[in-house]
Amino acid sequence: MSRGDMDLRAILLRRIAAEGPMPLSDYMAACLLHPVHGYYTSRDPLGRDGDFITAPEISQMFGELIGLCLAQSWLDQGAPSPVTLAELGPGRGTLIADVLRATAHVPGFHAAVELHLVEASPVLRARQQAALAGHPAHWHDQVSELPEQPLLLIANEFFDALPIRQFRRSGDLWRETVVGATAGALSLGLSPPAPIGALQHRLSDTAEGDIVEICPGAAAIAQAISTRIETHGGAALIVDYGDWHALGDTFQALRGHAPTDPLADPGTADLTAHVDFETLADAASAHSLLTPQGVFLERLGITERAQRLADRLSGDALSGHIAAHRRLTHPQEMGTLFKVIAFYPSQASPPPGLEAMRLQTRGPQA
Repeated sequence: MSRGDMDLRAILLRRIAAEGPMPLSDYMAACLLHPVHGYYTSRDPLGRDGDFITAPEISQMFGELIGLCLAQSWLDQGAPSPVTLAELGPGRGTLIADVLRATAHVPGFHAAVELHLVEASPVLRARQQAALAGHPAHWHDQVSELPEQPLLLIANEFFDALPIRQFRRSGDLWRETVVGATAGALSLGLSPPAPIGALQHRLSDTAEGDIVEICPGAAAIAQAISTRIETHGGAALIVDYGDWHALGDTFQALRGHAPTDPLADPGTADLTAHVDFETLADAASAHSLLTPQGVFLERLGITERAQRLADRLSGDALSGHIAAHRRLTHPQEMGTLFKVIAFYPSQASPPPGLEAMRLQTRGPQA
């Protein structure tokens, strides 16, 4: 059987047979981004017919408020032109389309904006292009390709899909979660105990058997974003689920809006892990602020916006609208689990919605 005829499970089993068990990060990367069988490269996973729904798909209000927040930051910093408006992992283009619609009447904003999208999936690039008809855009494979100029950036549920390495403490050493093979099937295991330099600092706040996850790509991306912002101006809003100083096993797979076995059928489920926002803040060369999503949206006026939209609705449409507002903001829904971290220049004001919510901060001190 040729490599092109094999499914992803067979490809991974052959690799394991040749090279031995692989780190969880390698398994995630293959499942999500394999050029033929990868989850993101081969399908549109969003929406009710997909595997998950993100905030922009829940309500237009999310994208509207994100857009106005960034536009206000642009105005507060003197309305630089040109300015890059970028989104990482734009999905179907719903969020950036809502941002552009909401900011259409901000004087001078659209004339200054150059639209850049970082997207690995050819399937989703096509969806984004259709959603953004009439708005010239540039697509990139990596954050490093974004222009060296003022940057307004959005990353909604982008960092949770970056591959992680997972470790279990064993004395003063660590055993890494690996994917191997047992009786011809993929299986999880642990590497022999070894010192891990990147986790030396976690020996002081963990106990025997505790699980710590690290995301090798997250810090580099956060540093690249924040360095552009500190150097040229702008702001970034990163929205995702997770916490500060993460601890525990958060690796999960979703299919059809429900948890599933991450090893059962590689490439057919969404693989994610909670974001450690401390890692992003520590990597940032710009100032950073963190706040729960619900608080952030309320401070931007989501309830007032919801009430205005509700005046035009009735019946099922009104019920759905009320449910969407609750889902985005309520502590028992997305309001607390999801966080917003903002990067902004040391000499600038923080973006609206975060100025009074300094839960954690990193970056140069004034």
